[in-house]
Amino acid sequence: MAQGFEVLQKVSGQVAAAASGEAAAPAEPKIDAQGRSYATGKRKNAIARVWVKPGTGKLTVNGRDGTVYFARPVLRMLINQPFQVADRVGQFDVWCTVRGGGLSGQAGAVRHGLSRALTYFEPALRGVLKSGGFLTRDSRVVERKKYGKAKARRSFQFSKR
Repeated sequence: MAQGFEVLQKVSGQVAAAASGEAAAPAEPKIDAQGRSYATGKRKNAIARVWVKPGTGKLTVNGRDGTVYFARPVLRMLINQPFQVADRVGQFDVWCTVRGGGLSGQAGAVRHGLSRALTYFEPALRGVLKSGGFLTRDSRVVERKKYGKAKARRSFQFSKR
């Protein structure tokens, strides 16, 4: 009977260790032959394909410099947030292509893709970026226009007479 109790105790200890994540192997980086990590980011109708590799902090968007493409300081700040939270400012070169949407949506898509690419390159950063909300896809998109309405919900002006 005592032997059965020891086996049960050992098995329950293994289950507890697996549940706490101690026995699980750490995630391995997903890096291609050129030393880059790739991820896709989305925001509104914009889709960004983002490649991240170690470098000097250079940002290239659609073949243009990041400061030229995203001229507004707010958009550049938005893109740099994952680096600041992860304490990796100036350590990675970013090359991305963006399609669809406006500049604000494109900046959000680049931020989302950049965060995902950083987690693929350095899996230890996942917790920090996840707690900052950078890995969550913002699913808010423009609502479609309905027939019989001026816009999505706005009615035409009512005339009593």
